[in-house]
Amino acid sequence: MSDPRPIGVFDSGVGGLTVLREILRRSPSESTIYLGDNLRAPYGIRTDDEVRSFSIEALDELADRDVKAIVVACNTSTAVALGDFRRRYDLPILGVVRPGAVTASLTTRNRRVGVIATPATVRSHAYFNAIKDENPAVEVYEHATPAFVPLVEAGRVGGPEVEAIVAESLAPLLGLRDEAGEFVFPLPASARIDTLLLGCTHYPLLRPVIAAIAGERVAIVDSATATASALVELLAINGLEAPGTTRGSGEDAGSARDVRPDELAPAPVHIQLTTGDVDAFRVVAERIFGEAFPDVASVEVSAVPT
Repeated sequence: MSDPRPIGVFDSGVGGLTVLREILRRSPSESTIYLGDNLRAPYGIRTDDEVRSFSIEALDELADRDVKAIVVACNTSTAVALGDFRRRYDLPILGVVRPGAVTASLTTRNRRVGVIATPATVRSHAYFNAIKDENPAVEVYEHATPAFVPLVEAGRVGGPEVEAIVAESLAPLLGLRDEAGEFVFPLPASARIDTLLLGCTHYPLLRPVIAAIAGERVAIVDSATATASALVELLAINGLEAPGTTRGSGEDAGSARDVRPDELAPAPVHIQLTTGDVDAFRVVAERIFGEAFPDVASVEVSAVPT
């Protein structure tokens, strides 16, 4: 059994393109529709009711386009309203928090994980709870970094000014003093975090800067790769894989019904939509995907930011 319909991918802006990139790498036969609500980004500074309302309007748009599954690539939306989405739509809904939390809990060696995310995600404690579910012995330190999403949405992902902003934002979590001279997490050097989870899909676009400031002893984890892997399993379990998908490995090539010849499979189609500035979206998208990235179309939403 196979299903040629596209996968819907939603984010508050361009950050979810990092998840889309991993989905295309892991599942090249799948078609996709990406919707970024750039007009109302960032979600992380909005109220939970706003996040829920804006997200549902965007997900309704994807559902109306007959997607077979939806990946909520926005950490804030996942943290605030994933349960609401699953009750509203009669199709598989995958969030990004749980896959990232699993990876972080498996990565840490000293059982101390830092999480940087938007204020709304930190307020929800979604990552704290998800990591604790995986391993109650892991100490989790959550820290809001609201300056990061506006940088990425503006296409600013490097340079001295960006480095200074990132360094200032990370300083309290890394054991340095904040502007008031206080430690946010007053850990001794021997008990500092060894794993930093990027709890927003915008943040991987700042990963080189974040990694340089965090240092070699801190492993950087983002949810994009883990989410793409979880999506592969979700599609397989629900019999929703695209025609032409081949499952199996060198040790287990799969059965005959798992292998569908490429020549019988239609070429995947990828659509990108934004509620905001098309040209600004295209600049960031081309940075991630290169010239092969399809064109971007505009989609209207009823609610406007205040």
